[in-house]
Amino acid sequence: MKPHTKATTSQILGGGKPIIRIDPKWREHYDALVVFRAQIGDRKGGLTEIAREEQQAFSLHMADAGTDEFDRDFALSIMSSDQNAMYEIDAALERIRNGTYGLCEISGEPIEAERLAAIPWTRYSAVAQRELEESGDVKRTKFGERGSWAEPAKPEDTEEAEAA
Repeated sequence: MKPHTKATTSQILGGGKPIIRIDPKWREHYDALVVFRAQIGDRKGGLTEIAREEQQAFSLHMADAGTDEFDRDFALSIMSSDQNAMYEIDAALERIRNGTYGLCEISGEPIEAERLAAIPWTRYSAVAQRELEESGDVKRTKFGERGSWAEPAKPEDTEEAEAA
């Protein structure tokens, strides 16, 4: 007759959340990412309320209606950016869990410690990021062309900026 093994507490009480083992080297980054994720989640609730507010079109002054519409569009824009940030944070947390955090996804080389401290969800080393941006595979946020509403940018101004 075989001896019976003793049941563990989790087997008796049921699954529960699995214990996530984090490499101590990345614990500070993991904790920071979890905090960032929570902050974005908290902010999302307030922005959702702003975007959902019912507009009283018949009783508002035209300027008030324009301001309300701008606020709603701005809230939706921030929510979209936050969703992208949430995706990147979740991906970084997963890389910490599976042991690939801190390695450039292009070169496989370690990402600079200073870069990880500044951008803990980054996927690429500074050199790889620069190469992606220069090749056009990943674009940085750009501001509009120089100029103003009254006086648009002259073509020679934009050509000089591109050449620099």
